[in-house]
Amino acid sequence: MTSQATLRVGVVQMCSSCDIERNIRDASALIREAGAQGARFVATPEMTNILDVDRKRVRASVRDEKADLAVRHFSEIAKELGVHVLIGSLALARDNGRLVNRSLLFNTNGEIAARYDKIHMFDVDLGESSFRESRSYEPGDSTIVANLPWAALGLTICYDIRFPHLYRTLAEAGAILFSVPSAFTRPTGEAHWEVLMRARAIENSAFVIAPAQTGLHECGRESYGHSLVVDPWGRVLSDAGTETGVSIVELRLDTADEMRRRIPVLQAKGRHACVNVKRSIKGSL
Repeated sequence: MTSQATLRVGVVQMCSSCDIERNIRDASALIREAGAQGARFVATPEMTNILDVDRKRVRASVRDEKADLAVRHFSEIAKELGVHVLIGSLALARDNGRLVNRSLLFNTNGEIAARYDKIHMFDVDLGESSFRESRSYEPGDSTIVANLPWAALGLTICYDIRFPHLYRTLAEAGAILFSVPSAFTRPTGEAHWEVLMRARAIENSAFVIAPAQTGLHECGRESYGHSLVVDPWGRVLSDAGTETGVSIVELRLDTADEMRRRIPVLQAKGRHACVNVKRSIKGSL
């Protein structure tokens, strides 16, 4: 897919609560603000509809995609504003009693143009706190590239950013934009957030659009914020800091094509397989 010249992007940063209706109102106001500033593509963070550490409460609050209030509402907003809206992710119910962490892309007709279920579950031990996303959420098993009118978009979510092979797969499938809606914790964000986003952009000569959760949530969890947009050279075009709001960024999409010509890493398919790893153990160390 040939990328068109420019794209005006709106990146939403929010602090989702345990109240789904409040979160829908907050996200909707920020999407409208982005649309009023001329954004043609607007992206919201991971867990736009609810961010709650109480798994039972989340299960009791969310619905499946067809019955979900947030899905219907954001579909209507995309159609009303005539913009493409990526709802970074929603917690949605499955028939088997499990949940999915799902990213939904709405087109200008309000239709769901793409779905992506988070593949890599956030199962980590940070010392003072631990997280086991897999206890409640069922991981996805498919990589997704969506063809926007301007360029191809590879969909990912948060913890996926730590798995470079996923982004190489998306880039080789034609994506020059990566969406990474996130709810990074403050400790991991301070240590790894920017460097990971810049690395995925540089490795694949692609733009990274990373809307984030920020601040202290109602449930007591704290998110890092700093929603980022990074260009294919690894330059940070926008850093939202720690306040809720909208960042508007103009992307020169031909930058990706230019970088892929100048540094043709995507043309080196399979070369890593030709490298032999040799180990030699001589005596004791």
